[in-house]
Amino acid sequence: LIPSAQLKGQGVNGTLYCHYEQKVRPYIDLIDSLRSLGVDQDLPLPSIAVIGDQSSGKSSVLEALSGVSLPRGSGIVTRCPLELKMKKIRAGEPWKGKLKYRDNEMDLNEPHSVEQEIVKAQNIMAGTGSSISSELISLKIESSEVPDLTLIDLPGIARVAVGNQPKDIGERIKGLIQTFIKKQETINLVVVPSNVDIATTEALKMAKEFDPTGQRTLGILTKPDLIDKGNEENIVDIVRNLVIELKKGYMIVKCRGQQDIKKKLSLEEAIQNERVFFEQHSYFSPLLDDMKATIPLLAEKLTNELVEHISVSAPLCLHVCLTDILKHSMQWYSLCKLQSYYDIISSIIKGEEKSQDQESKIFNQVREKFENWKRLEVGDLDMKNSIKKNRGKELPGFINYSTFEKFMKEHIEKAEAPSIQLLFAIVLCLIEDILKKESHEAEKMLYSQFNMERIIFSQDVIYSKVLSTLKSKPRLPQDADVSVMKDHLNTYFEIASDRLANQIPLIILYHTVNQFGTELQKQILQLIQGDKNVNELLSENKDVAEKRNRLSKRLERLSEAQEQLNKFSV
Repeated sequence: LIPSAQLKGQGVNGTLYCHYEQKVRPYIDLIDSLRSLGVDQDLPLPSIAVIGDQSSGKSSVLEALSGVSLPRGSGIVTRCPLELKMKKIRAGEPWKGKLKYRDNEMDLNEPHSVEQEIVKAQNIMAGTGSSISSELISLKIESSEVPDLTLIDLPGIARVAVGNQPKDIGERIKGLIQTFIKKQETINLVVVPSNVDIATTEALKMAKEFDPTGQRTLGILTKPDLIDKGNEENIVDIVRNLVIELKKGYMIVKCRGQQDIKKKLSLEEAIQNERVFFEQHSYFSPLLDDMKATIPLLAEKLTNELVEHISVSAPLCLHVCLTDILKHSMQWYSLCKLQSYYDIISSIIKGEEKSQDQESKIFNQVREKFENWKRLEVGDLDMKNSIKKNRGKELPGFINYSTFEKFMKEHIEKAEAPSIQLLFAIVLCLIEDILKKESHEAEKMLYSQFNMERIIFSQDVIYSKVLSTLKSKPRLPQDADVSVMKDHLNTYFEIASDRLANQIPLIILYHTVNQFGTELQKQILQLIQGDKNVNELLSENKDVAEKRNRLSKRLERLSEAQEQLNKFSV
C-alpha cells in the first residue's frame, strides 16, 4: 500500500483509489467479475455493512468514504437497505450514477442529485411516514476517483417507537440488520457516537451476537467533538481496544456535522478540518500517530481488512462453489433422467418409440385384434338352425331379434378376454407398484365398457347407414333369412367394433399414461426433493421444467465462478 504519510492533503475521493490501484485491484477484480456473473445469487460475496443506532453518524461515515451525499438527519433516515456500488472508470470519463429499486431504474448525471433521488425511492418503497422496507435500493456510481467497492447502509437501530413509527419498528429493524451481518463474508462497521456509553449500544451488541470474537467487526467512533470534558481518556482506551475487545479494533473519525452542511462545507474541506482537529487535540493526537484516527486512515485500514477478508473468503467461496455444483448437478441430472424416463414411457404407450418392438405398441395391437374380431365367423348352417329354432311370428324378410342378440353378445364376449389380457401385458412392461392401482381402475372401466356393450343399442341413423352400405356390396346367393341376419349382424359388429376400438385404447391410455405419469412423477420427485416442496413442484408439469432450467443456469454461473476462483487461487 502507499505509505500513510502520502495521504496527507489528499481529497477523500482519491483516498481509496490510490490504495486499490496496486494492492487491491486483483481482489476487487475477482469479486467484481463474480458479481457481474450474477453469482451473488448463489454465493455470499464479501461486502461492507454499516450499522449503528439512530443518529450515530453511520451515513456520514459512508458519505466520507464514498464522496456521495446520502440522506441524513434525526430519527430514521435510512429506511431501506442502500447498496452503494462504486466502479472505477478511466480518467477523463464523466461521472455516472444509476439508481435501481423494484422495477424502476434511472440514470443520474450529477452527484448532487443522489440524495434527493434516494429519498424519493425510500418514500415509494417504505411510504412517506417513518416505516422501513427490506427491499434493496441499489446505487451504482461510476467515476475515475472511486474504488471498486460495495458498501451497504442499513437503517439505524431504534429502541422504541416514537411519533407515527410502527410499534414493532425496533424488532423489524433488527431483523433486517441481522440478514446482512450474520453472513460470514460481511465486514461489519459498527458506528458508535463518542458521547454515549459504548456498552449500551444496540449495534455493538448485535455485532457481538453474530461475531462473538470480533473477527469481522470494526468499531468506528464518531462525533469526538461532542465528548464531555473528563471523558477523553475513556475514549482513548476504547480506541486502543482496552474496553470491549474487537479483533479488528477501533477507529475514530470526525465527519461533517449538520452545521457544516448548512455552511456548505465540502467533503474535501471536511477531511482537512478533521486532520487539523486530531493533530491539535491534546488527548487524541497520539491516536493519529497510531493510525487510528481520520477518514483517510480509516479508508486505509478498511482497504487492508477487505483485502484480507477477500483472500480468506476466496478459498471458502471456491469450496462452497464446488459443493453447490456437485449438489445441483445431481439434482439437475435426476430431473433430466426423470424427464427422459417420462418421454420413453409416453412414447412406448403412444406407440411412437421407433426402437421398441411392435408388440409394445398398444394401438397397433388394438388395430390387429379388432381387425380379426370384426371378421364374422358364423357358419351358415348354425345361423340357419338358430333362426329356425327361434322363429316366431315374424313375417318373411324380418330377422329374428333373439337370434341377432344371441350372436352379437357371443361375439362381443370374445373380445373381452383379449382386452383384459392386453391390459395386463402392458402392466408387466411398466412399474408394477405404481401401475397396480391404475390398472385396477382400468380393469373396472373395461368391464363396465363391455357390460354396456351387452346392451344392444345404436343410433338409427348410424345403423341404417352402415346397413345400407353392406347391402350394396355383391354377395353369393344364399338363404334369404340367413342373408338378412348376416347383414344385420355385420352392421352391428361394425358399429360395436368401432366403438370398442376407440374406447379400449382411451381407457388404457388414460390410466397408464395420464394417471400413472402423475403418480410416478410425484413419487420420484419425493425421492429427489423430499416431501417439503413436492406440492409446489407438481402444481403444474411446467414447474419441473422451470426448476431444471433454473438449475441449469445456476450450474452455468457456478461453473464460470469456479473458473474465476481457480485462476485467482493460482
